[in-house]
Amino acid sequence: MGRAWGRADEWLVRHWRTVVVLAWLAYAAYYLFSRYAQVRGFALGDTDDNLRLAQVRALLDGQGWFDLRQHRLDPVHGGADIHWSRLVDLPIAGLILALRPFVGGVEAERWACAIAPLLPMLPMLGAIAVLTRRLVSPRAAVLALAAMVFAGSTMGMYYPLRIDHHGWQLAFLAIVLAGLADPRRARGGLTTGVASALSLTIGLEMMIYLALAGVAQVFFWIVDPSERRRLIAYAGSLAAGTAVGFVLFASYANRAAVCDALSPVWLSDAMVGGALLVGLAFLPGRLTSSWAVRLAMAAVAGAIVAAFHALAFPQCLSRLEGVSPLATELWLSHVKEARPIYRHSAEIATLTLALPIGGLLGYLLLAWRARRASMKLARTLAVAAPAFTALALLMWQTRTGPAAQMMAVPGSVAIAFFLAPRAFRSENSLVRVLGTVTVVLIGMGAAVPLLSNYLPFPKELPKAMGKLVATANRRCPSLAALRPVNVQPKGTIFTFVDFGPRIIAMTKHNAITGPYHRNDRAIADSMLAFRGDARNARRIIVDTYRADYVLVCPNQSSATIFMAEAKKGFYVQLAAGKVPSWLQPVDLGPKSPWKMWKVVG
Repeated sequence: MGRAWGRADEWLVRHWRTVVVLAWLAYAAYYLFSRYAQVRGFALGDTDDNLRLAQVRALLDGQGWFDLRQHRLDPVHGGADIHWSRLVDLPIAGLILALRPFVGGVEAERWACAIAPLLPMLPMLGAIAVLTRRLVSPRAAVLALAAMVFAGSTMGMYYPLRIDHHGWQLAFLAIVLAGLADPRRARGGLTTGVASALSLTIGLEMMIYLALAGVAQVFFWIVDPSERRRLIAYAGSLAAGTAVGFVLFASYANRAAVCDALSPVWLSDAMVGGALLVGLAFLPGRLTSSWAVRLAMAAVAGAIVAAFHALAFPQCLSRLEGVSPLATELWLSHVKEARPIYRHSAEIATLTLALPIGGLLGYLLLAWRARRASMKLARTLAVAAPAFTALALLMWQTRTGPAAQMMAVPGSVAIAFFLAPRAFRSENSLVRVLGTVTVVLIGMGAAVPLLSNYLPFPKELPKAMGKLVATANRRCPSLAALRPVNVQPKGTIFTFVDFGPRIIAMTKHNAITGPYHRNDRAIADSMLAFRGDARNARRIIVDTYRADYVLVCPNQSSATIFMAEAKKGFYVQLAAGKVPSWLQPVDLGPKSPWKMWKVVG
């Protein structure tokens, strides 16, 4: 058995690329099988997935490459301004075009949306395997691939139908980390720079981690001046890649000095920063012989970039989304993923934090083991810094959970890889058995997910109300429930903010808005309409947005906000049957979870 295990271990190490592909195929097959019902029901569960499909359809129907306005949201005011890029649209559109001749238009869209999220999972798994091989051991890569099972927040970004950009951004972030851990300087710098540029082209959600990766390149050079090749490769590829990304993918709106997407703001920062870093790397050796001098020069370069940004783009010194205080109070403060982790249920907090905390301990272990090798220690700390930052940011917004879990995996696996053998060699049988199992479960991130069903977590809502909300959340977005809505004469529907993208993706109707911060005026108006009285609602719905219909889903998550905070508001009146004369009920059938009215006056 020992010889057989040795041969298997040798094969896994030698053919690790094949193992990555096999793991990807296994994950993909399982996800397609387990979520087949959702695929058949075209259950695009997230607002961003629905809007992404609407954006791809618009592109295939002839909308301009650089025109990213969604003209079916808020059509009376020229459409909704969307801050995304077309880069993520490309694989979805390509799959639709490739599948259409074989299965027809509807099925092509359905299966394109099922397959597209699985594509970035392969480079993500590959990069995590490479990162683990470099920081922990070539033999630990298989453990990292297996540990991804318990990174639920991360892997949820790769489920079929999860077609938004988060999966691609996580993949590029993993490649950035693999570049940081690369002992080959030029290749590592090039990998980090190109992956950073691609991530920025998609969006700015990973910017803080990318910035830390940039700081790490300078840190390497400060520790060892021979790292100049890495610094040159990184700076040149970042500046060039960002410029190419801007030219090819920046929308008309993003060519202005906006703060929430790749625009002249961040392009200028990348170009100035890249030029300064290349300049540092090319300084004569006699000027940079001391680490203290290199540190001082790097500090000056950083100060120049910061001063340039502050003086040239002062509007981008505060929160990048620029959401108005009113929209923040009425809408953003209620968005669950924008809340800190401690404001969620104990179950969600525990499941989200378990792996990042294990990763924190594992990176400390790796740093201690590398303490006598300066550059290996530097590379370990460079990877650990974004992982620690993501864990800390969970105290600000829960949306950092997928990145925090993914970046924690190599560190967490190190616990199992290095400590489990020591526990197994113990002379104490209790330590040998229970200690080994405990260390493996903690290191693989499996302990909390496996025990969660047996822990007495309190529920966020009372049991009866929780069931009503869950039922409404499930039924209203379904194709069956939307079919009677779709047969009504085409018009503009005024509904909850989160339902706007689903309406335009699954029906012929237009909607008013979706949860996209550049359209915070429409978001605030929508919230105010349902909170205020009928007279105020008519002013917003009819006079401002010229809507043809009002559509609500009783007891859905958005409805609970109005029920709790506006007990005499327009939504509560509608739900109670107190309908104003300017609305006429629309019969959607006795089993419909929706309530719909036509605007008649």
